[in-house]
Amino acid sequence: MKKTSFNQLHKDAGGKMVDFVGFEMPVEFSGIKDEHLTVRKGVGVFDVSHMGEFWVKGPNAAKLVQKLTTNDVSKLSKGQAQYTCFPNGKGGIVDDLLVYYYEPEKYMLVVNASNIEKDWKWLVSQNSVGAELENASDDISQLAIQGPKATTTLQKLTKINLNEIPYYTFVTDQFAGVDDVIISATGYTGSGGFELYFRNEHAEKIYKAIFEAGQEFGIKPIGLGARDTLRLEMGFCLYGNDIDDTTSPIEAGLGWITKFNDNNDFIDKDLLLVQKSEGVTRKLRGFEMIDRGIPRHDYELADKDGHVIGKVTSGTQSPMLNKGIGMGYLDKEYSAFGTEIYVKIRNRLLKAKVVKVPFVSLL
Repeated sequence: MKKTSFNQLHKDAGGKMVDFVGFEMPVEFSGIKDEHLTVRKGVGVFDVSHMGEFWVKGPNAAKLVQKLTTNDVSKLSKGQAQYTCFPNGKGGIVDDLLVYYYEPEKYMLVVNASNIEKDWKWLVSQNSVGAELENASDDISQLAIQGPKATTTLQKLTKINLNEIPYYTFVTDQFAGVDDVIISATGYTGSGGFELYFRNEHAEKIYKAIFEAGQEFGIKPIGLGARDTLRLEMGFCLYGNDIDDTTSPIEAGLGWITKFNDNNDFIDKDLLLVQKSEGVTRKLRGFEMIDRGIPRHDYELADKDGHVIGKVTSGTQSPMLNKGIGMGYLDKEYSAFGTEIYVKIRNRLLKAKVVKVPFVSLL
């Protein structure tokens, strides 16, 4: 198994280590619910160094990224990031990712850990324009510091005014005495905070500085378990569950990152435009349990007579709502908000209701 630069620090902190897509990663430390509430109310630190980072450089860098992603990179200014996806040429999704406009002729793509090799091969195979590509995944460490106390914690370690970094923008500056740290106002929790990118050799120094700075706020390390419950409360998609090579961005409710501008000729544009204009037969929807029960991945969704109308893609017990929540693909006639549906759990039909995401309002 691969190990991140924080591996021993996780073990020292009592992390329960598991194999996650070939990486030895902590699934939990103090318990998933405790870690979840730490991020919602205070500040927590995630090791996300298993994510992949690709550099796309040169005069045709923008042209390649525009071709490969559904969002419109021409709208980015230097220092902005963008959520997007790679369409696979068949109407499905290779991966969802972040695009960072680092400087003219230089972009950083941040991809899912499970798809690093697949995405790299896709990038290389589609590079007909001669862009310069670099897979820096093994050289870069990444920490996500999330929660309402994240900004105050991190402000102690940089002269940059973190309050002046808008959502989905980033700067590169000194942090905790380390030069060239990317400080990005992004995250996967909905609770605010930053993601930091830096070279592996600085990992321990930065990690310890953050925990010292956050001590007064009860800062804690957070594992993959709480990362999943936090993102699900916000209705954020997880690749391999809610989206994959068989789901289109239109079906998945990702029309907002699928831009059909005249100058945006991406892979599958015509196919996805037909889906947008003519509609799709199924839609990814959030639902809340009315009956007591926890929906799980691959459970069947049914109508009141037990006829299958969809499948759960993600589900959990929400620590904030204290009820079962989930997402799943539903036949379009059952996808209207407020529709009563049923989750098949142990041969029982448990009532649920289709709702808008996010499940939790944090404002």
